[in-house]
Amino acid sequence: MPEVSTLRLYLMRALYLLMFVGQGVIQWPAIKHAYALTFWHGVGSSLLFAMALLAALGIRYPLQMLPLLFFELVWKTIWLTGVALPLWLGDQLSAETAASAKDCLMGVIIPFVIPWRYVIANYVKRPGDRWR
Repeated sequence: MPEVSTLRLYLMRALYLLMFVGQGVIQWPAIKHAYALTFWHGVGSSLLFAMALLAALGIRYPLQMLPLLFFELVWKTIWLTGVALPLWLGDQLSAETAASAKDCLMGVIIPFVIPWRYVIANYVKRPGDRWR
C-alpha cells in the first residue's frame, strides 16, 4: 500500500477543517431558522451541514474520510457542469448562481489534495468486500 506523506495528511486535514468551519458557519444559522427556508433550500442546507459535521471526523481520520472528499468533488463538478455552465453559456446566470459558482470553483483544490496513488491502490486495485 502506498505511503501517504505527512504533508499530504496535513493538507487533507486543512481541507477538512476548512469544510467543517466554512460550511458550519454558513449552514448552522440556516438550520437554526429552517422553518423560514424553502423546501429545497432547507434540504441543501441540511446536506451541507451534515457534510461539515462529517468533515470534523476527517481532521482526525483523513484517509478513512476520503469518500467525503470524493463526494464534495463530484457534486461540485456535477453542479458546475450541469447547472452553472449551461446558464452561463445561455447568458442567463443570475447573481446568486454566479456567487455559488464562484464558491464551488474553490473546489478546484480538492484533486490536488487527494492522495491519488493511495486511492488507486485502495479503491481501484484492491479487491472489494465479499458479497456473501
